[in-house]
Amino acid sequence: MAVYPVILSGGSGTRLWPLSREHYPKQLLPLLRDRSLLQETAMRLDGLDSVAEPLYVCNEEHRFLVAEQVRQAGRGAARILLEPVGRNTAPAMTLAALALAKDGPDAVMLVMPADHIIQDRAAFQRAVVRGAALALEGHLVTFGIVPIAPETGFGYIQRGQPLGTAGSDMAYRVGRFVEKPDSTTAQHYVGTGEYYWNSGIFMARAAVWLEEIARYRPDIEQACTRAYERGQKDADFFRVARETFTACASDSIDYAVMEKTDRAVVVPLDAGWSDVGAWSSLWQVSERDEQGNVLEGDVEVHETRNTLLIAQHRLVAAIGLEDMIVVETADAVLVAHKDRAQDVKEIVSRLKKNGREEYRTHRKVLRPWGSYEGVDTGARFQVKRIVVKPGAALSLQMHHHRAEHWIVVTGTARVTRGDEVFLISENQSTYIPLGTRHRLENPGTIPLEMIEVQSGAYLGEDDIVRFEDLYNRG
Repeated sequence: MAVYPVILSGGSGTRLWPLSREHYPKQLLPLLRDRSLLQETAMRLDGLDSVAEPLYVCNEEHRFLVAEQVRQAGRGAARILLEPVGRNTAPAMTLAALALAKDGPDAVMLVMPADHIIQDRAAFQRAVVRGAALALEGHLVTFGIVPIAPETGFGYIQRGQPLGTAGSDMAYRVGRFVEKPDSTTAQHYVGTGEYYWNSGIFMARAAVWLEEIARYRPDIEQACTRAYERGQKDADFFRVARETFTACASDSIDYAVMEKTDRAVVVPLDAGWSDVGAWSSLWQVSERDEQGNVLEGDVEVHETRNTLLIAQHRLVAAIGLEDMIVVETADAVLVAHKDRAQDVKEIVSRLKKNGREEYRTHRKVLRPWGSYEGVDTGARFQVKRIVVKPGAALSLQMHHHRAEHWIVVTGTARVTRGDEVFLISENQSTYIPLGTRHRLENPGTIPLEMIEVQSGAYLGEDDIVRFEDLYNRG
């Protein structure tokens, strides 16, 4: 038997704005340690026997970010399934099962969201070993978090009769799944000792999942099968057929199968789990000082208690705060009471409705070739700092509405401008006229850093016509 981790990396993490953005969501952030939540998830089973390298399921927008984080974590070659659109967890798990079923009839999937925190890795691995034995017997396994409080923000799982299989009584048939309760109901659930928080972590043989999804949601199974069979490999990625998958219904693993099947079992999990669903959740799982504060970055506090303060780009000073959240980034600052942490998503919705880019991107934007960062902007001009990795290249492109001036700060640039190809080095510059085909490359062994000054009537990122691209972007 081999266990195949399946890491679902499709969330947007809007309640952790302004650190989490649509184009750089929370699973890609190092919230507790030096590694991102996605990297921590990939390493969660290290040390267990018969565990394969993870299969990642993510959307197209994040594909290069996920691949780069896997590389930085020193993992093996990434195996990444791309969803052209989000269709919730049941189709994502079905795509993964279709891919892994080819690895053998006993391939056991461990399906994990990429944005959870689990602090006790040993306890988690013991639960996985129990779950794998049950999955091999044909069960659909979910992991129920032993509750530490009557939380109203989670769904719950009521356990049924204990199982005598797998040599363990620490597993139960699922009695029922219940929605997020009110406070009184949540207190009752916790008081009975029969209910667990729904973790969203699952184990099953790939073949068994495909049987059950075909039984209860044949439309999803058929759409995913067609999309997978019509898909194609693209470097580190496997792209399913866009049009076919877009037509697939959206549903969760719970609703599509787990609430209907008679194969569902629950394994209790007590391992310091958190879904980091809001800033208050991060405060709860983080190391705090004697006043209960979580402080990160250049922060000074006076008579401040039980507060989360994060400073990324400048000094943040707090006086007389209690039970507050303050998060400073290059282009936005969040100030909120901890009790209102869930309402951050309302601000994100308002930013999106008003066409503000702060909901979508950070000031520094990562690209497969490197990054760019806005420095200044005004009427008909924009200044950016651009960093190109050694050996990397931007696409051969053209702009209809802007011209560009490039000044090299560090390194050497190979410039294609129309029919010309030439090198410029530190303290040298060049000019790209409006409507001219051009490309920027770094032929050196150190990062190329440069300043770009754009001028023109329209400076949006969508004013790009690509003719050639190493990364197969449209």
